[in-house]
Amino acid sequence: MKRFIAFILLLTPLFGFGGEDERIEAMLSKMSFDDKIGQLNQVDGRGDIGQLEAEIRAGRLGSVMNIVDPKLLDRLQRIAVEESPAGIPLLFARDVVHGFKTVLPIPLGQAASFDEELVERAARNTAVEATECGIRWAFAPMMDIARDPRWGRIAEGFGEDPFLAGRLAAAVVRGYQGDSLSDPKSMAACAKHFVGYGAAEGGRDYNTTYIPERLLRDIYFPPFRMAVEAGCASVMSSFNDNDGLPATGNRWLLTDVLRGEWGFDGVVVSDWGSVAGLVPHGAAADNREAAKRCITAGTDMDMSSRSYLRHLRSLVENGEVPMEVVDEAVRRILRLKMRLGLFEHPYARQVTTSDLYSEKILDDACALAREATVLLKNDGVLPLSNVRRILVTGPMADAPYDQLGTWTLDGDKTRTLTPIRALREIAGKEIEILYEPALAYGRDQSTARFGRLRSLARKADVVLAFVGEEQIMSGEAHSLADLNLQGAQREMLELLAGCGRPLVTVFMAGRPLTIERETEISDAVLYAWHPGTMGGRAIAQIILGEASPSGKLPVTFPRCVGQIPMYYNHKHTSHRADGSEGNLDDIPREAVQSVMGHTSSYLDVPPTPLFPFGFGLSYTTFTLSELQLSDTTVPANGVLKVRVTVENRGKREGTEVVQLYVGRKSASVTRPIKELKGFRRVTLSPSESRIIEFELPIDELAFCGADRRTAVEPGSYVLTIGTDSRDGLKEHFSVK
Repeated sequence: MKRFIAFILLLTPLFGFGGEDERIEAMLSKMSFDDKIGQLNQVDGRGDIGQLEAEIRAGRLGSVMNIVDPKLLDRLQRIAVEESPAGIPLLFARDVVHGFKTVLPIPLGQAASFDEELVERAARNTAVEATECGIRWAFAPMMDIARDPRWGRIAEGFGEDPFLAGRLAAAVVRGYQGDSLSDPKSMAACAKHFVGYGAAEGGRDYNTTYIPERLLRDIYFPPFRMAVEAGCASVMSSFNDNDGLPATGNRWLLTDVLRGEWGFDGVVVSDWGSVAGLVPHGAAADNREAAKRCITAGTDMDMSSRSYLRHLRSLVENGEVPMEVVDEAVRRILRLKMRLGLFEHPYARQVTTSDLYSEKILDDACALAREATVLLKNDGVLPLSNVRRILVTGPMADAPYDQLGTWTLDGDKTRTLTPIRALREIAGKEIEILYEPALAYGRDQSTARFGRLRSLARKADVVLAFVGEEQIMSGEAHSLADLNLQGAQREMLELLAGCGRPLVTVFMAGRPLTIERETEISDAVLYAWHPGTMGGRAIAQIILGEASPSGKLPVTFPRCVGQIPMYYNHKHTSHRADGSEGNLDDIPREAVQSVMGHTSSYLDVPPTPLFPFGFGLSYTTFTLSELQLSDTTVPANGVLKVRVTVENRGKREGTEVVQLYVGRKSASVTRPIKELKGFRRVTLSPSESRIIEFELPIDELAFCGADRRTAVEPGSYVLTIGTDSRDGLKEHFSVK
């Protein structure tokens, strides 16, 4: 205690009169070499607590993960500030990916809302819950662009589009960090994984990538830059190597681009064990060499591998790593702790009334789950009306654990509101609800209960089938080669489709599945992702007509795995498919070999996706008209103003997501056919119309040209306003 008080007294004048840098230099000057190395070391706290306490007391740790008991957290923190040599508080961290106790829809589902304001509000709620338990550093948001749904971690990100991913990542940063990091209810965000991790070959997690610099700058960098511009406090390096260089040891990425070009002054933390991961990558002979490469590349904190702890002293003493490199990494970590207010308030905040599972937090989680749900098909059966008896079936109808989705370390399945429970609560007094799950879980192959299922289906007015993926089938290290429904789920749907009753199929999954046949045999299809704690109520409200669906797909749905990768913002090609291809019946037998039409397509499947990016239906009908541009020629540093009229021509209130895309046919390098550059949610009553206005800064049209400089090129552009990425109203403009 005396050591800690003396240290604080030493800094007191700086606390009152000095700036951040002066305070940091004062601390650094009093730290031993071992103190400094300790600050660069982060460990998992779920092991031997006695050993953990000993390491904290010796000053060997700067951050601890996965302690969520505030009493234990405070006990460990007290050792750090009162008994360790430097008295520097620990930073407690956690993978708080989509909610803490109250679990939100998976991030891919959140992206389907196209609602920055609600995503930010839900993230703020998450920070309030997590900080109540002492967590001040969250390893989120993840904004890896993913064009391959075989990759299990597609669930953790915001989909395939860099503009949407960046806007939502910035919203999460604002939500987690609030108006000030020093607010006890704020926690530091961490933009991950930098960079290219979502492009792992074949969708196989941890695998290699080859992304040229132009593609990095145009597609994979922008979401991270938007997060940095939003003030994100930290960045996590990715597992993958790109073009032979593992990200955690890539100086060009972490120092030249992130810090040099973008001005990032926060902490770079490795992903779990990725410092030592240079060894199996073949980029370092041993952990000592890996530590040297990573610290000099700009990775400040070593998550879990202890390579810095074990090897930095000898690397510095032997002149292989300059002391200034270590000092600079320590400065960044001290700066983050200072900005979080940990030196003044190191302990978990005290609460008189807990915010965990508060009514407001649950309501916002339900609202986000509603907006995340996408209506993919509706032959008029939804919303349900004039029904007296419903059959609810399928393995996801009452799967409280699976419904939470991947990376829900702190979720409690006993708090999950499942669809069957919600339907009984909302409609049970007026509608008889029959329930037969038929399958015990998603991979269940048994058809023993199908006879009873058929009998009940014939007694019902409508069938609600809840199918999809178990929680364990998506997420980290859970890639799939086959994206069809697992187990006997498709067989179950085929049986139900033959019973002569309307079939509503609701999917809960962590990724796009290949559901062409299931969509064909269903009368209505809802895609709810893994919707979290309140997902059941959100789905029930949509099915029963208490809310109209408004979700839009943040990722393209392929017809089959063979079409992957498939994404809307693909390049122009010299032999673009026209949509007529993919029918084997059109190919003659024993014909003279030909190139069959000169198009980039498959012989056995259409070139179009099952559902395009941005697609989603409503219970009402919207039309767009009167697209107007403020000018037809705009300077490169100007702003183009866009107006369009949206009208609700249906009989129900509903919300449409109006989407703005820009493309160009020619440039110094080949370009995507179109790119999302704006979106706006608009809620309209029946027969109501409204003029929606967009402002398009022309500098957002910049791309990496033939000279490898990112700039706006003059020329002709096509602007499209639509309700998905396929088509819409078009106007041309020029940039000079």
